[in-house]
Amino acid sequence: MTIRIYRTKHGVKHDLGPEHPESPDRLYAIDDQLLASGLEMVCEHADAKPIAEAYLTLAHSPEYVQSVFARAQHLSASAKAHPDANHKDNNPVTWLDDDTGMMEYTLPAALESAGAGCNAVDWAMQGDDRQAFCLARPPGHHATYDGSMGFCLFNNVAIAARYALQNYQLSRVAIIDFDVHHGNGTENIIAGDQRIMMCSSFQHPFYPHSGAPVSASNILSVPIEAGSTGEVFREKVSHWFNALENFHPELIFISAGFDGHAEDPMAHLRLTEDDYFWVSQRIRRVADSCCNGRVVSTLEGGYDLSALGRSVVAHLKGLSHP
Repeated sequence: MTIRIYRTKHGVKHDLGPEHPESPDRLYAIDDQLLASGLEMVCEHADAKPIAEAYLTLAHSPEYVQSVFARAQHLSASAKAHPDANHKDNNPVTWLDDDTGMMEYTLPAALESAGAGCNAVDWAMQGDDRQAFCLARPPGHHATYDGSMGFCLFNNVAIAARYALQNYQLSRVAIIDFDVHHGNGTENIIAGDQRIMMCSSFQHPFYPHSGAPVSASNILSVPIEAGSTGEVFREKVSHWFNALENFHPELIFISAGFDGHAEDPMAHLRLTEDDYFWVSQRIRRVADSCCNGRVVSTLEGGYDLSALGRSVVAHLKGLSHP
């Protein structure tokens, strides 16, 4: 097995309060299942390095990036002025939108999450048969070119894809997004960029109420009705793999959201760990055929803690078994 897991030091410190579903407990639940499954011992591990600010503009407007840093600077100044507020239960939060907040450790966590994808690209491109998984918090696929949304500050997968194209002179990369929510931010950023093929499945109609019809010819969208089972999911996405083979990407990215699981409270699909194993294995086979097994996967959604941990294990097993 050559899977490397990239961890974010500040990922567990980014905490918007006990009522927010995108919580640090998600990372703890994944770690627990990795340990119980034995994968913790056989995967490689690396700490993510924060991304350089200049790379954020590969996917975002300079004005938006500057606004996020300005918010963070204000929070840091507030924390220093009121040291008693540093306890996580009293840490001041500023809200960028209805769902996406920032506290003292959010920007460091977001920079590490975006950096993890780029670190993983560097590692994957240094050899053959390399797969990486980024334990990214906050997630990224709802972040648009010029705004936050849906728990996401920076679009980790779009940044990593553009980073690979720029730094390794690649001609074609693919992004597969099987989160239950449409990756509207990713589509917003890469629509019309013919170097990037995006395959996206999502419950529809559902938040963020986008994705159908598609916005550009480089997008393959698969809307799925609420209540659909894994059998329906497999049938609907099965055409992806021939399309990917024809596109022949030189590196494959995955926005790996596990909130389509039957036990997840945030949506209404009925997928199981077996479905995540299946789709991950199919992606690995395309990677073996097209790009020497190189895959970079990054965590998106998944909010039932037990189901999330089990699904990540299934995902990694699928990526490691061609």
